[in-house]
Amino acid sequence: MALIFVRTAIIFLILLTIMRLMGKSQVGEMQPFEFVISLLIAELACIPMADTSIPLLYGIIAIISIFVLHQIVWLLDLWFKPMKTVICGKPSVVINKNGIDEYQLKKNNLDISDLIESMRVAGYFSLDDVYYGLYEANGSFSALENPDKSSSSLPLLLIDGGKADKKNLTACGIDDDKLKEFLDGQNAKLKQVVVMTVNGDGRVYFQKRGEKYKILEMEVRGKW
Repeated sequence: MALIFVRTAIIFLILLTIMRLMGKSQVGEMQPFEFVISLLIAELACIPMADTSIPLLYGIIAIISIFVLHQIVWLLDLWFKPMKTVICGKPSVVINKNGIDEYQLKKNNLDISDLIESMRVAGYFSLDDVYYGLYEANGSFSALENPDKSSSSLPLLLIDGGKADKKNLTACGIDDDKLKEFLDGQNAKLKQVVVMTVNGDGRVYFQKRGEKYKILEMEVRGKW
């Protein structure tokens, strides 16, 4: 037991030193390659701590090797700017002046509901609360706020990528006929709609594929 405690303490001190040397990004929002390195270090550290038959030196050398590889990647990132895009990726602008960029969302394996969730976490509840929205290379969401944002109630997602949300439609008191009438008024079919949301005041955010978003009005019933 004492041997395991000593080995664990040694690995702990080495890991603490290595993580400090790797910089603040290792304890904050990590780039993809930093996340991979952190997973590898955690796995390598567990083996010599739990298995006393493995020489402690093997684990230490493996951890230091990962640190050296991290420094090499960091230097490549610093000296050759194109390498940063290859290693870490680049930001994706998912909301622009025309509305939601469906291509960029799909490129990042996201849908409208994922975007709305990220916006809520950032403090934005309506899709037109921001002029531009983007996902950084580390996955965090950033936005240029619309100073005229006017969210008065929580918008519900009615259409996401050409698919209607029956539960939210029912909550708004919108049946199939009323939805079809609204879409006909916009000369759009369900599959052509990128996104449609409505808040408790009947304020609609509507975007048809290939067109700029519109702010419209419609009658809603129910409370949420």
